[in-house]
Amino acid sequence: MNTAISLKTVRKAFDSLVAVDDVSLDVHQGEIFGLLGPNGAGKTTLIRIIMDIIRPDAGTVEVLGHHLADDDKRRIGYLPEERGLYTRQRVLAVLEYFACLKGLDSPPARRSALAWLERLEMTDVKDKKVGELSKGNQQKIQLISALVADPEIIVLDEPFSGLDPINARIVMTLIRELAAAGKSILLSAHQMGLVETLCQRVFMINKGRRVLYGDLDEIKRHYSDNAVVVQATADYSRCHLIDRHVPENGAMKVYLRDGVRPHDFLAWLVEAGAEVESFERATTPLEEIFIRVVRESGNPKSEPRNSKQSQNSKS
Repeated sequence: MNTAISLKTVRKAFDSLVAVDDVSLDVHQGEIFGLLGPNGAGKTTLIRIIMDIIRPDAGTVEVLGHHLADDDKRRIGYLPEERGLYTRQRVLAVLEYFACLKGLDSPPARRSALAWLERLEMTDVKDKKVGELSKGNQQKIQLISALVADPEIIVLDEPFSGLDPINARIVMTLIRELAAAGKSILLSAHQMGLVETLCQRVFMINKGRRVLYGDLDEIKRHYSDNAVVVQATADYSRCHLIDRHVPENGAMKVYLRDGVRPHDFLAWLVEAGAEVESFERATTPLEEIFIRVVRESGNPKSEPRNSKQSQNSKS
């Protein structure tokens, strides 16, 4: 699998503050890669290092297989957390300008801007000034400005900020389509549910250091309770494999005793003659994992449980 972004032992300090400390990660071609962390953890510094806005004090950064050159920046689309639009200018003119900055001539720049406005159902605002738009529509224009020159790598810092649920769903669909087309997407967001839905792999940073990195499904299995969610006709109180059980959304969440595997419990259900309608291993939501890992990494006496977490991507 081709690597779009590669960081090796990157470090960046501002006077006595170490913002990024010995960070290594890879983003693969065609994947949606999640960059997570609490406020002030070092995410924005890491993104600015990748974008070559600031230089690291140590370590190496490769984008598109080599050290980033000026011409390579045309191949990267960047949506910053802070808006960078010209609010007194008209929408179409702003988008044309950003496309031209990325190397497009004026006619194709205009065609691309109009196509993206149509794609995001915003053709009717093309002649309005950016500052006249709602916060959500400004965010969509900011997104278009990152995509208008058809970049190979797309860096999205809080792309869902200001979007209502309908527009958030539109942007989610668009992100999936871009990845399916082979674009590499680095996504930084605080909406854990959206990250969980979109990303194959994630990297979590806290206080400048890696605290979690790897395949999201593997991470969720690693942090999951030893529990299953089951719908079955069974008397759970008679099962010696169960620690406790609680109703959950019309089913039963069954916590198994230490050392008991889910298929041991499934075998018991079958042996007991229960009719099993559904049976699945319970997973821990990413938001809960996020909170737990941040708390653990904030305690100097504790080591993150994921220090040997697999870094393999999904097949």
